Amino acid sequence: MTARIGLIAGNGNFPLLVLDAARAQGFDVIVAAIKEETSPEIEKHGAAAVHWLSLGELSRLIETFKREGVRRAIMAGQVKHKQIFSSIRPDWRLAKLLLSLGTRNTDSLLAAVAKVLADEGITLENSTLLLEPLLVKPGVLTKRAPTLKEKKSIDYGRNVARNLAQYDIGQTVVVAESACVALEAMDGTDATIERAGQIMRSLEGEASTLSRQLTVVKAGKPDQDMRFDVPVVGTKTIHTMQEAGATCLALDAGKCLLIDGEPIITAADSANITIVAD
Repeated sequence: MTARIGLIAGNGNFPLLVLDAARAQGFDVIVAAIKEETSPEIEKHGAAAVHWLSLGELSRLIETFKREGVRRAIMAGQVKHKQIFSSIRPDWRLAKLLLSLGTRNTDSLLAAVAKVLADEGITLENSTLLLEPLLVKPGVLTKRAPTLKEKKSIDYGRNVARNLAQYDIGQTVVVAESACVALEAMDGTDATIERAGQIMRSLEGEASTLSRQLTVVKAGKPDQDMRFDVPVVGTKTIHTMQEAGATCLALDAGKCLLIDGEPIITAADSANITIVAD
């Protein structure tokens, strides 16, 4: 009998990559697609079954996986923070879980969901389990290395980003010459970069001691749980950086997925953006 694995699919390309990788490695994949988040494209990638569930239907998720014989599952793809805490209609099981949370952030919620799944005999695996080659390697990944000014911004930004990440507020900091321009919260990475670009454009024509060139730093949490909320960068992020006037992207090696693989590096080189991981 072919091994089965469940996929709890959020938004973006991440779930599609996991599904393709799982099938390539011989798994039958049972997808729990989130109506509010998952792309309809998921239907075209050869899953053994795709079940569409609303974000708040935890009981139905468990029942679906049990009925399909799923004992291992992967959570892949972002679920927007504002969706989790404002847009969902929780069933009784999720409502009880939400009331039990001491801290209302995504880490505490997803860890609690993982425990509920484990109690029901469903193990939540690392989201990178099938995508290890896409985890960012240490070093300069692009043709251009960071300038001295960019290195200083990276050092400062990493310190801020890692402190920000430990509170599960966000993982991205945008810096101009060692000054914070924008911090990620519930809006997400690309929106944070866009906001930084808007701030810098608002300074145009004014005297300023700040360089208009932005450095983006994306950090994993100090105790990053690789089962969920793994930092992800795609070609869309590079395009967003280019539009915002960002010239440098710094990542945490081994804790961030280059979701589109080599095309990310190609896009960065074309835009004269440097990518470095440490």
